[in-house]
Amino acid sequence: MNTKQFKLLGFSLILAAGLTACDKPGPAESAGKKLDETASDAGKKVSEATDKLDKKLSDAGSKTGTAIEDTEITTRVKTAFLAEPGLDSLKMTVDTVNGVVTLGGTVDTAALNDRAKTLAAGVSGVKNVVNHLTTTAGK
Repeated sequence: MNTKQFKLLGFSLILAAGLTACDKPGPAESAGKKLDETASDAGKKVSEATDKLDKKLSDAGSKTGTAIEDTEITTRVKTAFLAEPGLDSLKMTVDTVNGVVTLGGTVDTAALNDRAKTLAAGVSGVKNVVNHLTTTAGK
């Protein structure tokens, strides 16, 4: 092999090695790629956390709304009892959960027991009435 061919072969090897090195990312490119991946992962995690928070807030809002509605129903039932002659609202309890009204305590007669249940059932928003009232007449 003559010197010219040797130089050409050496130059070709150096050129090939240089081109191969250009295909490999350098430290800056690797760092940039890692930053992009980290930012993308962080964005996904933030989005997932935001979705979870939105759902929790929505659920809490629904529960709060239901509790307020139940409180309003209880108040309306007690108000109806106060306006009804013969019903002693101090001897009666009213509890509302998800629109279901539970009556407790005592009334003087079976007729007042029925009237209390009818009044409670007639209040807007009441889905059902569970009557645990006891009648004191005859005791």
